[in-house]
Amino acid sequence: MRIKLTIAYDGTNYHGFQCQVNGLAIQDVVNGALTDLFGREIRTIGASRTDAGVHAEGNVTVFDAETRIAPSKIAFALNARLPEDIRIVKSEQVRDDWHPRYQATVKTYSYHILNRTHPDPLTRHLEMHVYGPLDAAAMDQAAAYLVGEHDFVSFCAAGNSSSTTVRTIYDAHVAREGDRVTFTITGNGFLYNMVRIIAGTLLEIGKGTWHPEQMKEILDAKDREAAGPTAPAKGLVLNAIRYPEDENDRITS
Repeated sequence: MRIKLTIAYDGTNYHGFQCQVNGLAIQDVVNGALTDLFGREIRTIGASRTDAGVHAEGNVTVFDAETRIAPSKIAFALNARLPEDIRIVKSEQVRDDWHPRYQATVKTYSYHILNRTHPDPLTRHLEMHVYGPLDAAAMDQAAAYLVGEHDFVSFCAAGNSSSTTVRTIYDAHVAREGDRVTFTITGNGFLYNMVRIIAGTLLEIGKGTWHPEQMKEILDAKDREAAGPTAPAKGLVLNAIRYPEDENDRITS
């Protein structure tokens, strides 16, 4: 049977989600826990290849195994074998041909900023610290220009492997709560470092370096040099991945 795992993690100590040769990845640890649980080598297929230092509340991965363990109970068995910075939020059976990447998705990311004089040692791995005033209202105004279908090549880092740089954004907004500013964006997909580059651009607007209306000019420029810097990985969280076409066709147990 094929099992889908919804996974949360603090990415601070890992070289991203996907297995690679230059360091320990989230997928390495999950594969090891699965192999230990089932007594044979298990290799997962991930939905989103988050970068080193990026966190997740709802990434998705799948694997195949024959087991008498109820799919919903696999999460408990795995969490007993995983370190505290990785947790399986949910485990469920899906169709044998279900694939986490080869279908329409809706992804939501958030970028977290602490805007005050001194950083918070308790959340230093989870948010970017910005000293000096930030105009969250201007950032929110700028974020609105991202909504819709656009060519986001201006917000794409070198090394992108996607066949097209056109993406559709369903919602993008910035909100302040006390001294914390959060940028949240939902779309049908994201390019390499796209959210972090947008976050870096919004920070320039929040600092007053650029006006909110320049976001449209940056989009239209179709030039990476027109956008702002890439914000640090530690402020980024993959909140959720939804599969709209599949939500009414699940196998549950």
